[in-house]
Amino acid sequence: MRVVVTLACTETGDRNYTTSKNKRTNPERIEMKKYSPRLKKMTLHRETR
Repeated sequence: MRVVVTLACTETGDRNYTTSKNKRTNPERIEMKKYSPRLKKMTLHRETR
């Protein structure tokens, strides 16, 4: 049931990270604060399809 998802920066749109999530326990899109190398600061990264 685990699936690999890509996280994209909400400010630049860059797809910087990949992670896995359990679709059964987290059916909605996940959001995490991650480091954006282009902006050199922590930004919100959202799951892309």
